[in-house]
Amino acid sequence: MTITPAHPRPDGADAGVGGPPPFDAELAAPLRAVLDDLPMPLTPGLVADRRRRAAAGRMSDAGIRRGGRFEIEERTVPGPSGVPGLPLLICRPTAAPGPHPVIYHTHGGGMVAGSHRGTELSGELDRAQELDLAVVSVDYRLAPEHPDPDPVEDCYAGLTWLARNAADLGLDPDRIVLSGNSAGGALAAGLALLARDRQGPRPLGQLLQFPMLDDRCGTFSHTQLEHVGLWDGASNRAGWTALLGERRGTDDVSCYAAPARARDLSGLPPAFIEVGSVEALRDEGVAYADRVWRAGGQAELHVWSGAFHSFDEWVPEAVISRAAHRARVSWLRRVLAGTATPATTPKTPMAPATATTPATAAGRGTR
Repeated sequence: MTITPAHPRPDGADAGVGGPPPFDAELAAPLRAVLDDLPMPLTPGLVADRRRRAAAGRMSDAGIRRGGRFEIEERTVPGPSGVPGLPLLICRPTAAPGPHPVIYHTHGGGMVAGSHRGTELSGELDRAQELDLAVVSVDYRLAPEHPDPDPVEDCYAGLTWLARNAADLGLDPDRIVLSGNSAGGALAAGLALLARDRQGPRPLGQLLQFPMLDDRCGTFSHTQLEHVGLWDGASNRAGWTALLGERRGTDDVSCYAAPARARDLSGLPPAFIEVGSVEALRDEGVAYADRVWRAGGQAELHVWSGAFHSFDEWVPEAVISRAAHRARVSWLRRVLAGTATPATTPKTPMAPATATTPATAAGRGTR
């Protein structure tokens, strides 16, 4: 959680791209084993491989129920305009009566793979079990078959349905926390912006784990870690290109797709932002937290020294992974207790779930 400021040396010795920071001792060997099995970097030709792996890792009903600690149901709810149905997985704790606060989970997978029952759900359930929270996980459509804005619009439709129907489900509509890892972090951050600008549901917080935030892929860490670790710079470009096509890196990209494009980061719910020091997404995560602070908002930033992208999912028993879990739980506990200051945007009636915002006002033209 220690951050070393990137101040240039007076002699200019660090003016160029240096080698990567060293990996944490407990993470280095497991990472080598992962990379021996996982073809890198991501390319269009590897999308089918990533989807096969994601399908093999889908959690079963029994795995989600955790011996009766959660009850689960699948719902198909209205999607965005023209989309017949959107799958939601609803996991409610059984140890305490509702209404339960909710983690609204947007899964990762580089924009091209993953599902609402993916392995990341296990981490959300860990936190939910500790704090008696429900988890609602959305199964959005994937790029490149469904490019932007389909994924974020799917997630927004699920969020608005959840907010409107939470009371009937034994859930608390006023205590919904957005949470996502990697591509899911991009979607969670995009949802926070979209809900603010459409005057929709007001999330209590946004838990952004190793988030993809900037399609321009121009940070120092992106170049430094072009071919290092998991979800390296080359893979990140491939994921963004799948989502955005030829628009990637141009002026025609919405802040709801790439949240770093937002001109204004005020009026957002408190954010938890974390990255590893040895991942391509490091610098854009740090910059996003800094911009939230500059806008007068609240962000808790963790840069995990020696860590690669999503390290705790791969090496859960490492000391640093356990520290990351404790930090997320601590932040959630404070947000849910109201000790984290919410956004100050005045509360207004929720816009219809199918409402759209003109691109010139809050979509493609917003930076």
